[in-house]
Amino acid sequence: MSFTRFIFSSILVCVLFSSNHQFNNPFIEVSKKANPCIVSIISEKEVVQKQFNPFFNDPFFEDFFPEFKRKGESLGSGVIIDNEGYIITNNHVIEGADKIRVILYNKNEYEASIIGVDPLSDLAIIQIEADEALSTVEMGNSDKLSVGEWVIAIGSPFGLHLNHTVTAGIVSATGRSSVMSKLTYEDFIQHDAAINPGNSGGALLNLDGELIGINTAIATDGYSRSNAGVGFAIPINQARRVVEDLLEDGTVSRGWLGVQIQNITEEISKALDLDSKKGALIVSIVPDSPAAESGLMEEDVIVKVDNKEIENDKDLIRAVSSKHPEDYTTFTVIRGDEKLRISVVLGERPDERNLASTSNTKTNTFDIIGLKVSGLNDRDGVKIISIENGSTAQQNGLRKDDVIVKIGRISITTVEQYNKIMEAKESGDVIMLKIERNGNQTIFAFSIQ
Repeated sequence: MSFTRFIFSSILVCVLFSSNHQFNNPFIEVSKKANPCIVSIISEKEVVQKQFNPFFNDPFFEDFFPEFKRKGESLGSGVIIDNEGYIITNNHVIEGADKIRVILYNKNEYEASIIGVDPLSDLAIIQIEADEALSTVEMGNSDKLSVGEWVIAIGSPFGLHLNHTVTAGIVSATGRSSVMSKLTYEDFIQHDAAINPGNSGGALLNLDGELIGINTAIATDGYSRSNAGVGFAIPINQARRVVEDLLEDGTVSRGWLGVQIQNITEEISKALDLDSKKGALIVSIVPDSPAAESGLMEEDVIVKVDNKEIENDKDLIRAVSSKHPEDYTTFTVIRGDEKLRISVVLGERPDERNLASTSNTKTNTFDIIGLKVSGLNDRDGVKIISIENGSTAQQNGLRKDDVIVKIGRISITTVEQYNKIMEAKESGDVIMLKIERNGNQTIFAFSIQ
């Protein structure tokens, strides 16, 4: 090796070593800074268990093998958010617990009380009365996260013997929903830092050591409960809003608009002559709701809430639910050829409501999309009583007992009106139907074959 090459190689090794050392520093510093802010949470509850009956559960021997109670424990994680001992965690970590124990980084243990829970966001606040100074986490801004950004997870996977495990990965995606349930308010950060059972309620941090998420769930192949590189965390900006309500009132109040909405398909976009599929389509409006009183209308497409762009129905749900009742909110909507700004004073989210319908007379032949319909005794609309096999209607998801309340922008009142509109349709036309199904309304749009 020449002297020049030797010098060059030596310099390269030094540069790489220095570079690697510098790369390690943020992870080391975050671990030192954040670890004292993370706790292990043990939830204790009584579990009723039946003794094994060796006589194949013969009732005659039932009294010889009675039920008995045992103490069950589950493990999770939490994050200390202030020096009064408030700790944020997941609702499912402490749900149903008879006793909650919190173990600090220094191994000291305290019993915790529940301040408030919010099952819809899967968040909870508990509190310990510590006789020592507590380390508290620094809050970050999850709205500033970028896909590909490094993040660090800290929690207690699998057991106390692995508490304060530190793992690292990157942000894989943001705005993930329908992960745990379609009924919850989900806006998850997806990341690939290893998290496992026991990490629930633990911290997701950026490289400045700021809390940007609460680890909540993992996705697996269905056969394993362990990490597969797909983890989900509740963004701290969403959690902060819940925490404020829980600390103030012990419960969470959410804004309510009073509309049923759905995403915009390619067919609906064509039928409404829209420029894009962005936004949320209003399918129906609850009578006397904030939406009804403000002048919002069915078939309006909501594209913005205040200054937030709305990409889809989940975006709108999150935007409205993040607000409080009585909040003054501006909705930008597309109505026909117009773009309107409509101000709404939000209400408070009520319980779900159910609707029902009945039927009467029948038609004898299938129409152009493959339906037979009947009129309704006590209301407008027509009910689907039969669907032709292989028809356009069947291929596009219409079902028997669906109630058709609109075709395009025309409200349907009778079978005769329905048939007259259908008789004017031809193969290749795009048709849009508003359907009631099990108390909910949905819009279907498709080309007639």
